[in-house]
Amino acid sequence: GNSALAGQAISLLLTALVVAAGVQAGIERLSRWALPLLFLLLVALAIWAGTLPGAMDGYRTFLLRWDGRQLLNITTIRNAFSQAFFSIGTGIGSIMAYAAYLNRRAPVPQEAVAVVGLDTAVGLLAGMLTFPVVISFGLGDAVSESTIGTIFLALPTGLASIGETGQIVALAFFSLAYLAAITSSVSLLEVPVASLMDGLNWSRSKATWISAAVIFVLGLPAAADLEVLGAMDALFGGVLLIAGGLLIAVLMGWVVPRRFLDDLKDSEVTTPATSGLILFFLRWVSPVVISAGLVISVVDLLRNWTYAAPG
Repeated sequence: GNSALAGQAISLLLTALVVAAGVQAGIERLSRWALPLLFLLLVALAIWAGTLPGAMDGYRTFLLRWDGRQLLNITTIRNAFSQAFFSIGTGIGSIMAYAAYLNRRAPVPQEAVAVVGLDTAVGLLAGMLTFPVVISFGLGDAVSESTIGTIFLALPTGLASIGETGQIVALAFFSLAYLAAITSSVSLLEVPVASLMDGLNWSRSKATWISAAVIFVLGLPAAADLEVLGAMDALFGGVLLIAGGLLIAVLMGWVVPRRFLDDLKDSEVTTPATSGLILFFLRWVSPVVISAGLVISVVDLLRNWTYAAPG
């Protein structure tokens, strides 16, 4: 309890300091060296994990196992939606907050593809690192009890087998992973901060510290109790996140399509055909798919919570 509270306070403080410093001075500086280093370390560790005796079993059991029934499992669909929306920051507005700082001529469609491509690559690399270790060191039971901390179980166990070098690598990995997590929380805090600066003409520092204080108080129940954290994650990180994505698609496709198309026109590489295709998806595909994901998520959550309720 206390360590979770301390972790929350320190992480929020670091996040607020970076956001208060501004996008270029704070966010870019932190991301520029920490994230490439983490990516390189992840590649190296994934290669190392591939040499473990249980590597092929790990890939077969977890990473490359095809189970067609999961396509109709509503919990799997809910998890896929919330993972996708959280991972690229769509439904929270963080990707839009960052987009506001892009050069007007930035190739938006290409950058969107690069973000999603890199995000998927990192997810696969994490799987290629984690699952061979899970099989090689017999961590299957521990992982099946709680998937939340899989990498926190697998990596220290695996690296402990190579002595002091392993401990140093584990320390480096988790330090960099922590910095990567801070860059995620930075992108989230930037959303209310940018809104308060635009809407109420607050200074960056005032908007940052007031937002951080409010978030700290709202986060206290989750830091004190894992069950509350799970419920808040399912509600905010699932249902409301997907609803946010739906609202953004409707806003861009139906409410301000002219402004959206004008922004794309400034980008040198976006042809009218590309813009038309993006608008078609935003109007007719995204709202339908996201609405289906939203309904499935709400139904699954209510079903789970009803089963979990006593009596």
